Amino acid sequence: MTTSKVKQIHDFGQSIWLDFIDRKVIFSGELKKLIDEDGIRGVTSNPAIFEKAISSSSDYDQDIAELSKSDKTNEEIFFAIAVKDIKLACDLLAPVYNEEEVVGADGYVSLEVSPFLALDTQATIKQARQLWEEVGKDNVMIKIPGTESGLIAVQTAISEGINVNVTLLFSLERYEAVAEAYISGLEKRAADGLPVNHVSSVASFFLSRIDILVDPFLDQNGLGELKGQVAIASAKTAYQIYKRMFSTDRWKKLAEKGAVPQRLLWASTSNKNPAFKDTWYVEALIGPDTVNTIPMETLQAFRDHGNPASSLEQDLDGATKVLESIKEAGIDMGAVAKQLEDEGIDKFSKPFQQLLDAIEKQK
Repeated sequence: MTTSKVKQIHDFGQSIWLDFIDRKVIFSGELKKLIDEDGIRGVTSNPAIFEKAISSSSDYDQDIAELSKSDKTNEEIFFAIAVKDIKLACDLLAPVYNEEEVVGADGYVSLEVSPFLALDTQATIKQARQLWEEVGKDNVMIKIPGTESGLIAVQTAISEGINVNVTLLFSLERYEAVAEAYISGLEKRAADGLPVNHVSSVASFFLSRIDILVDPFLDQNGLGELKGQVAIASAKTAYQIYKRMFSTDRWKKLAEKGAVPQRLLWASTSNKNPAFKDTWYVEALIGPDTVNTIPMETLQAFRDHGNPASSLEQDLDGATKVLESIKEAGIDMGAVAKQLEDEGIDKFSKPFQQLLDAIEKQK
């Protein structure tokens, strides 16, 4: 039997996580099949994914009806349902997490705090603790937005031993701040005499949304040939920052205590520009000690016609030139990142509100 092209990506040191969850994929055996045949090594979720799962299916009606008999708010009902699904997925991925070679290298399932809390540090910390306890699985990751308000929440959660998936990252500066928050959180934990092994984190760098916003400006500035390349150039540069930050003497002190680096995770990897191959963002960024979370349709596309090959550190000079060219053209990537972060919060808040409204209607 030919090894799946998706599974072959793991030969280059990258883990593929599925950016999707619902009860059908869990109970039908499809997720188990993806783990076994395609080498899927984790699952991510977000409010939009859960909104689609709950609103387009009757699989959750009974739970909603039962939970509605209590005095729970609609948000509490949602999280009770979500936690149930996340626990099931964690159990399916437990064999990956518990692999003898490196326990905790993979096998994680991510659950996001309410997008309404994206700019509220203390409320984010409180809910991260709550969700961590409610799921109660070593292989869950709590998703915290990498907003300025989220940095302290990330550091605090890590210092308390909570696995964190830092989401909504668009800029190199913010990514570096997130890596700093992770390292500082581990240092605090070590200073408190607590173990730092088996605390895990990923920094989710969003890709296609960058190009969607920047590409029209490229045309206006006579840089049309760079379309589809800015996000990839940014990601390649972020990986160089990752290598620098996790090779310092400061980091080595934590590594000696068993700490593992916070891996970069490529998110928003479904290509939305028909001018480019549908596996564009997967093929361009395959490299060691990274994660790529991909939606089902992108996974199926790569399985069919993807090219598994090491690419993340190819043409780094070219990536630098891309970023220099857009800077010279007056395109402010800081402003781009801020706009994308604001839009990202909105894009998760709207489906979350729709989800709460749907639960209200079903009560």
